Amino acid sequence: MSGGRLGGGLLVAGTTSDAGKSVVTAGICRWLVRQGVKVAPFKAQNMSLNSFVTREGAEIGRAQAMQAQACRIEPTALMNPVLLKPGGEQSSQVVLMGKPVGEMSARGYHGGRQRQLLGTVLECLAELRGTYDAVICEGAGSPAEINLRRTDIVNMGIARNARLPVLVVGDIDRGGVFASFFGTVALLSPEDQALVAGFLVNKFRGDVTLLEPGLDMLLGLTGRPTYGVLPFRHGLGIDEEDGLRPAFKSNTVLRGTVRESNVAPPVGEDVLRVAVCAVPLMSNFTDVDALAAEPGVVVRFVDRPEELADADLVVVPGTRGTVKALAWLRERGLADAITRRAAEGRPVLGICGGFQVLGEHIEDDVESRQGHVEGLGVLPVRVRFAREKTLTRPVGTALGEQVEGYEIHHGVAEVLGGETFLDGCRVGSVWGTHWHGSLESDGFRRAFLREVAAAAGRRFVPAADTSFAGLREEQLDLLGDLVEQHADTDALWRLIESGAPQGLPFIPPGAPA
Repeated sequence: MSGGRLGGGLLVAGTTSDAGKSVVTAGICRWLVRQGVKVAPFKAQNMSLNSFVTREGAEIGRAQAMQAQACRIEPTALMNPVLLKPGGEQSSQVVLMGKPVGEMSARGYHGGRQRQLLGTVLECLAELRGTYDAVICEGAGSPAEINLRRTDIVNMGIARNARLPVLVVGDIDRGGVFASFFGTVALLSPEDQALVAGFLVNKFRGDVTLLEPGLDMLLGLTGRPTYGVLPFRHGLGIDEEDGLRPAFKSNTVLRGTVRESNVAPPVGEDVLRVAVCAVPLMSNFTDVDALAAEPGVVVRFVDRPEELADADLVVVPGTRGTVKALAWLRERGLADAITRRAAEGRPVLGICGGFQVLGEHIEDDVESRQGHVEGLGVLPVRVRFAREKTLTRPVGTALGEQVEGYEIHHGVAEVLGGETFLDGCRVGSVWGTHWHGSLESDGFRRAFLREVAAAAGRRFVPAADTSFAGLREEQLDLLGDLVEQHADTDALWRLIESGAPQGLPFIPPGAPA
């Protein structure tokens, strides 16, 4: 399979959001790279508050950074030229080629700006296709969002312009997968239908032989085969666009408003409980995945003050709306609970927007435009929002350990006291930093957890051999295994190598079953 022609490609679309496009794309990428294929990921337009900074200082979606890792290459802005970061119900920050270019309403974006970006998107894809044997593209939402088709640059719009075959992924765990497959194709124009090569069933539980008659009927109805049935596997939601579940546990359960990870048995006598405040517009909550990877650490997302009572560590995570998050913490009573914890010497960690919230005050004429806003005052820090966004990949030392991270923020912090902690500070058992991803550094994470355990009075011992990078590689290999073992890889490779299908039959709306 190695040595295929340059420029092969595929678009992985989905019947819905969260059908599994990101992980399927990553799985195909990992399967291909293990076959000696030089492959890259691509998503023309991503809407997410989980982002990453490339080595050249470009901001892209974390899902594409994860997919680049599946390809064993460095992520670049070419892989996600347009990133939309929601700032509320009606507007988003538009990040173009890794740099913010302004705020825009959904109507304004879909009304004209989106179509203007098509040229940039196609140029990025063409550059990747001229460099790699194959480019595996990820769609967004569903290609059957017919109200948005005219300005689409991420689903059938990019497929038609770049002549990409389309594989439609459906989540059978939700139910209705056959209707979703049929309806998706039926709603497309004949020109778009001609690019849909077939289907991939995701998250199947049970005996696949019971599903096969339905797949045969689907072939008869649509003229399109199913390229595989991937079984359900726990804990594969790595670096998703948006969703509340720590990735490195086998399961996540919903308890009221609390989302809690399952936990491997602790090394020491005690478990360590981490409560993450589920602030509005929460961003890069993937920061706590490294904590959830540790045996004996339970991670919960919470939104009530009583849920902090038994927490050994409270994390105030990043947010796209720092002032809005601050108001929400006060409205919910969480602000008072956090300040009481700080006064009692109980551990609190603020990351990025959460770090800014813990400071004395915020001057914001950029994000919320509310001017002077009083913070929680538990760290000697004053924050001023700058129009230029900080996008860096810092390296440093903390708690005697090497640390790597990345920064994505408009807020500029003036640290007026406390002990130095990365780019921020520490006062007692309250830490604050702008660095995302710092807890992925294994030695630093273990040192930090020892500090937390000591302050919380827990007999907790971090595992000596937990490798976050190693666990991530295991997950990516598992995704590759699922594709290799449960998809028709020969047919999939022929599709990727040969390009868009031609002349598949039109599926009329309302075709009989």
